[in-house]
Amino acid sequence: MPDRYEIVLSRYRLEKSENMLMAARRDFGEGDFASANNRAYYCVFHAMRAVLALDGVDYKKHSAVIARFTQDYLKTERLSREYGKLISNASLIRNRSDYEDFYICSVEDTKRLVDGAAGFYDAVEAFLREKWQ
Repeated sequence: MPDRYEIVLSRYRLEKSENMLMAARRDFGEGDFASANNRAYYCVFHAMRAVLALDGVDYKKHSAVIARFTQDYLKTERLSREYGKLISNASLIRNRSDYEDFYICSVEDTKRLVDGAAGFYDAVEAFLREKWQ
């Protein structure tokens, strides 16, 4: 059973995730696809950290957050394994959008990423609401 601090931290991180999702949708609507990719990734990232907060763990490296979340929640099917591909893809697209000079993600791939982040957010929110009680 998570303690009060872990629940407060989890809620805070999920709120950050929601804010990133709103920014991703806004950026996509304005045609700023690189920013939409970045914000969609951070929606997913903060949602994973919201779940891990209930376990009392956190990491400085994104790869460690992804690895722990995958091991504890996807491979055990506490959350659907289908999100593994979304997480990997979001990380790849975000890195390329942020750091490669001439990388251009297609509008369709960006839309898929933003929509996938929304679906992931919804699944994590439902999962966490049960845990917070």
